[in-house]
Amino acid sequence: MFTKESKNFRMSRHMFNAGNISLRTVEPRDIGVLLKWENDPSIWKVSQTLVPFSEEALRQYINTAQDIHVHNQVRFIIVHNEISIGTIDIFDYDPVNLRGGVGIMIESAYRGKGYGKTALDLIVNYCKQILFLRQLYCNITEDNESSIRLFESAGFIRSGMKKDWIRIAEGYQSVGFYQLLLEEA
Repeated sequence: MFTKESKNFRMSRHMFNAGNISLRTVEPRDIGVLLKWENDPSIWKVSQTLVPFSEEALRQYINTAQDIHVHNQVRFIIVHNEISIGTIDIFDYDPVNLRGGVGIMIESAYRGKGYGKTALDLIVNYCKQILFLRQLYCNITEDNESSIRLFESAGFIRSGMKKDWIRIAEGYQSVGFYQLLLEEA
């Protein structure tokens, strides 16, 4: 884990860094890559997207969705050596119960290299030290072994299974519910 005091974790007003991975807020220059990622049907089952996003819809999102206290969510771009390689989100932010959901997407060319683990460590640190959350959770389809390994390596524990939760072409798929209690992390 990275702490504010750690030489491996740096935080500025708009960016969190560890080694060659950083998280930054979404900016207008990200519209092209967001269109590519959001409109990739191979990830729609996870994001529960049913129709493609337009450039204008993404432009409106970028211009309005930067305050977690207003929209109960925030998205960061994961950057590796100045290249945008994915996104990490906090959603369902609940300031009363001090919890939020976390989701991550790494572009396929950058998967399996530890970048997702670093980004997840950075967002966990952000949630502990900036948002003062008590817990994070995520939902992972039972066939997504790489995401299961990623979240378990960060200390998330499967606390339940949502049976036949997502409808897919072949029928239904179950989803694991994972939690991380931040005071234990």
